[in-house]
Amino acid sequence: MGSLDSDFSAGSFLSDKSGKVFVAGHLGLVGSAVHRRLASLGFTDIVVKSRTELDLTRQAAVEEFFSSEKPRYVIVAAAKVGGIHANSTYPADFIACNLQIQTNIIDAALKCGSVKKLLFLGSSCIYPKMAPQPIPESALLSGPLEPTNEWYAVAKIAGIKMCQAYRLQHGLDAISAMPTNLYGPRDNFHPENSHVLPALIRRFHEAKVNDAKEVVVWGTGSPLREFLHVDDLADACVFLMDRYSGLEHVNVGSGSEVTIKELAELVKEVVGFQGELVWDKTKPDGTPRKLMDSSRLASMGWTPKVPLRDGLVETYKWYVENVVKKQ
Repeated sequence: MGSLDSDFSAGSFLSDKSGKVFVAGHLGLVGSAVHRRLASLGFTDIVVKSRTELDLTRQAAVEEFFSSEKPRYVIVAAAKVGGIHANSTYPADFIACNLQIQTNIIDAALKCGSVKKLLFLGSSCIYPKMAPQPIPESALLSGPLEPTNEWYAVAKIAGIKMCQAYRLQHGLDAISAMPTNLYGPRDNFHPENSHVLPALIRRFHEAKVNDAKEVVVWGTGSPLREFLHVDDLADACVFLMDRYSGLEHVNVGSGSEVTIKELAELVKEVVGFQGELVWDKTKPDGTPRKLMDSSRLASMGWTPKVPLRDGLVETYKWYVENVVKKQ
């Protein structure tokens, strides 16, 4: 990697709001936030396709789309995602679908000849299970992965390396960003395979509605976690598209930690559950600490803006209006 100065681009993205932007995965948690952010900034030519309109796992379809649409910018927020259960049940799907999606998009972006810049989005699960805390970008490939989601992680690591290889060999301005734990509107609130924050929102809401006396949460509540509102990630994506053109991937985190106990109490308050919060200390806690080192992004001048409590209030409102009312 060169010096940080050489990794900066001229800020051409935000001055090119008529340029065609393809947001892959626009219906998901991340893609929908990126779409909203671009629209709010005044981008006038945002191209989106549903899965039925464009199957990103089919190379011929992706190549045909790129050759006909000729986007100038590409943001890859499309991925097959899921929790521990889904990863262990469908390992072939997780590695194959994600490799297909990113390979097809990155290769077609080069071949079509119109793409000025591409941003590939990954996940903090790319890092080794025993990575140092906070986790720096340099921890990548420094040790074994968490076995429960290695299929997804290996695909995402391949995406980072593909962006680097296409930059080195072909001069494609392809960058990668790795976000921390995300939350916000369009999160997955499924009872079996959602992550900790939407799972807590759902459980406290259902307890409130059913006049339950208590909500039992696993463990001691002591593990530390980092959360970033998806609108902050979308803002960081725009910032990086505008300002960064380096070889190395960039961590995107909030930089602030909260214990699971603090998080549960905050969700309880936001939801308005009046009962008791009980900790089942016979159950495992999981990893004691998971925090991204986002100092590289901070040194470029980007900071998150959505406080956790405000973000939770908005996310709970979305859950009630879009999940509860449609059940």
